[in-house]
Amino acid sequence: MPHLVIEHSRNLGDFPFERIVPALNRSVTASPEILDEADLKTRVLALDDYRVGNQAEGRAFVHAQLRLMAGRSPEAKKDLAERIATVLRAELPRPAGLMLQLSVEIVDMDRASYVKERLA
Repeated sequence: MPHLVIEHSRNLGDFPFERIVPALNRSVTASPEILDEADLKTRVLALDDYRVGNQAEGRAFVHAQLRLMAGRSPEAKKDLAERIATVLRAELPRPAGLMLQLSVEIVDMDRASYVKERLA
């Protein structure tokens, strides 16, 4: 915990992982809500099968989901969502001819059912 999952439509092109993920991780772990930067796990998933609305062409999306243990205030969640959105707004490619949608979601995880261990 926490887990940052970035999903994007494949038509966005090559996702600049080596530039965006370090910037996202720095921004998120700079929050006072994240106590140990080594706890953040980030992954990027390119989706081949998707649809934005009813059109098959000309639309793309990026959706970021930050999964955190429940208990954060609405203000803390808003701050984390804005940190993520700010980096993505600045760094995402914008291919010509595509309407690009960006969304960020903060999701509470249930403490009672979450297991995490450092094995090494």
